[in-house]
Amino acid sequence: MPRLAGKVTFITGAGMGIGREAATLFASEGARVAVADIDEKAAKDTVGLIERAGGEGVALTGDVAVEADVDRMVADAVRRFGALHVLYNNAGVLWKDRDRSVLETDGPWWDRVMAINLKSVFWVTKYGIPHLQRAGGGSVILMGSVSALVGFTRAQDAYTCAKGALISLTKSLAIQFAKDQVRCNIIHPGIVDTPLQAPYLTDELRREFSTGIPLGRIAKPREIASVALFLASDDSSFMTGAELVVDGGFTAG
Repeated sequence: MPRLAGKVTFITGAGMGIGREAATLFASEGARVAVADIDEKAAKDTVGLIERAGGEGVALTGDVAVEADVDRMVADAVRRFGALHVLYNNAGVLWKDRDRSVLETDGPWWDRVMAINLKSVFWVTKYGIPHLQRAGGGSVILMGSVSALVGFTRAQDAYTCAKGALISLTKSLAIQFAKDQVRCNIIHPGIVDTPLQAPYLTDELRREFSTGIPLGRIAKPREIASVALFLASDDSSFMTGAELVVDGGFTAG
């Protein structure tokens, strides 16, 4: 039996990188997938991959930092598939050229990073969780980061603050909605080889990460998506409020 048979999943930032990997992986495990992304072509391309593999998906376009857009996308997903069982809050930005130390970051960039990485989760859970309650339960997955767990000399303070706040939100949601069988867990990836990271991953930086990570390499998007699949499925049915660190051993050193 496919691990997500009969489930409807809503994935933000599913047009590329980890989100696209999760969308295609979830679909291969029987889920119907609402692919939400700010880039309409990217969302449709992901749905195309799902459909060519025999799955079912719908492309939803909007800005996850905007309440009206999230409200509409969630409503469209439910209208298309009739229910929601999994909310995967994958969307995020990693702007190392704009988000730096508090001494160097401009206010508008701080606000935008916080809006996409943190406030978006507020909107998705606000409009999505009631559908999970109606379905008799479900799984909420948040995307954290090892940046929330340790400090770095290459500061990204807005990103770090947003990801740290998601840890607290994870625990609050887990306790609030346990009575409804709605679980909430957070994944903390280390460095992942995605299109978002690609502009910053120089050969020198790749070598630096490879020597600093005990497993000796940067993660592939599928390796993070596979952890999300575990949290989306009933395999993790007794887990809520948990933090899963997926960093090749980086924070264990």
